[in-house]
Order: sequence, then C-alpha cells, then structure tokens
Amino acid sequence: MAEFSDHKEAGALRTIGEVAGATGIKTHVLRYWEQQFPQLKPLKRSGGRRYYRPEDVALVARIDQLVNRDGYTLKGAKAALRGVPDQQAAAQDASSRGAIGGDVLAKLKAIRADLKSALSA
Repeated sequence: MAEFSDHKEAGALRTIGEVAGATGIKTHVLRYWEQQFPQLKPLKRSGGRRYYRPEDVALVARIDQLVNRDGYTLKGAKAALRGVPDQQAAAQDASSRGAIGGDVLAKLKAIRADLKSALSA
C-alpha cells in the first residue's frame, strides 16, 4: 500500500496529487487508468477535483502491481481484476511449468512444418 507522509489519518481522502506522490504514478496516468478501469472511481467534487478513498488507493496499488511489476497489459490487468484468467499469461505459465511435454511439442512442430509445405506447394 502507498505510504503517505501528510500526517492525515489512514482513512482520509487523498487528492490525485497526494496519491501520485505516494505511489510514484503520474497524475495523467491515474486519470487514464480511471478511464480504462471502471472499478477506479474516485469521488469528484465541485470543479472536478478528485478525492481518492482508501479503497481507490488500494486499487491503484493493485493496478500498478499488475501493469508495472508483473508485466500485464491493460487488457490483462482488467481481466485479472475481474477474476478472469488472462489467456496469454495462462499459456506462458503453463509452458513454463512444462505442461506441454516434449512429445506433444514435437508433434505440433511436425504439423506446422506439414502445413507450411502444403501452403507453399
């Protein structure tokens, strides 16, 4: 979770600048994420000033973790937040665990070679 040095209570509302300063994420990125992630909806007061609740700050930290540290695309991060597995990440994870055995991989490569030769003929 973000560390704030503004001496406010833990449950206090934070401005976009305060959240940006604590998380290291630029304000324009936070505004963009608000457009891309429907779950991220800080309070907006008169003049359009944004106030992030503690749950908004936690969501920003989660999005930051997924996108900037775990290497998710925005689409993959959206799926992860919805609880839907990212197909590409699942495929990479499966291949890194050796889910596709050597025999299956060899057969798939042979099929691909056959298809390439059939298409070139």
